[in-house]
Amino acid sequence: MDDLLRLNEKKLGFGLMRLPKDENGRIDTAKTISMVDCFLEQGFTYFDAAYSYPGAEEVFHTAVSSRYPRDRYTLASKMSSGALSDDFTPEKMFEEQLRRTGLDYIDFYLLHSIQKENLQIFDKYDAWSYGERLKREGKIRHLGFSFHDSPEFLDMILKEHPEMEFVQLQINYLDWNNPKVQSAGVYEVARKHGKPVIIMEPVKGGLLANLQSAITEPFGSASPSSMALRFAGGLDGILAVLSGMSTMEQLVENTRIFSPLKKLSDEEMKALDCVKERIERLQVIECTACGYCLSGCPEKISIPDIFKLLNEEAVIRDKESIGRRYAAMVGDGKSGAASSCIRCGKCERICPQKLPIRNLLSSAESRLV
Repeated sequence: MDDLLRLNEKKLGFGLMRLPKDENGRIDTAKTISMVDCFLEQGFTYFDAAYSYPGAEEVFHTAVSSRYPRDRYTLASKMSSGALSDDFTPEKMFEEQLRRTGLDYIDFYLLHSIQKENLQIFDKYDAWSYGERLKREGKIRHLGFSFHDSPEFLDMILKEHPEMEFVQLQINYLDWNNPKVQSAGVYEVARKHGKPVIIMEPVKGGLLANLQSAITEPFGSASPSSMALRFAGGLDGILAVLSGMSTMEQLVENTRIFSPLKKLSDEEMKALDCVKERIERLQVIECTACGYCLSGCPEKISIPDIFKLLNEEAVIRDKESIGRRYAAMVGDGKSGAASSCIRCGKCERICPQKLPIRNLLSSAESRLV
């Protein structure tokens, strides 16, 4: 375990799911390259992608692997269960990932977003044994998985697959005792099995970084993002803390926080508890804007964008301005109306946060119009 942890001593990982976009909604390559250069110049090395993150592996090739020596960076990428089929096997997916990234091997390879609903897909295609084969052949260096389910389910998987070297978990102070996410519970299971942990969603998709000052007053002069990242990074056994940075300003702040990372004091932990209670009282929708819900929506409702507006309405109470933005989003064709939801449930079946999306959308129109 200690040897694996030493592979990323600076801890901050650059998540490639929320990269800067241009006016056409495409990844802004020039801005991404500038951010990558700043990240690497400060001695950070860890990048996180996935087969299912649109453009992430390709832009990694453009911004990183085609421009830097192989010993300057490490890449984690993931096998997506949703893309696997009899015609598109794990072997074919991995071959495509090597082409996309321009690499001969991937440092950290993960089975992506394991939960009860998709475990049978990984089992059907024996992704576990294939991952071990890739490691024996030198095509990956380390094998693990990302996870969205209960502590009991994680314990079962780690007992059945002790060959897994690490686990990627959703951990942040808001989810630590959340009965749906159970961050503390899954973290404790990973530690019991001696597995290093990669942390995803430490600021919960930006939610914990963009809180209003009325909520974060207990933090004093510390920024909301610094408190969230220091909570996550201060835990024991952490291999990397991922941040999906989309602006240079975010990258500069986050690299500063990790240079070096300072654990929270007892007083700062008390401030976190106070802020957490304030967020919960406002009934903020705990959406991380991962976008998994979007592909299956027959009405093309931009669920994360609508939930972002609902959260702003709850926090800042500027209903008129928020209503105009919602009307423009629907009018410009960027989203179906919340009221157009046909309650098919496809979004809820894939949501890692287990949100009651249909019920939340049914009440959205009255709050946004």
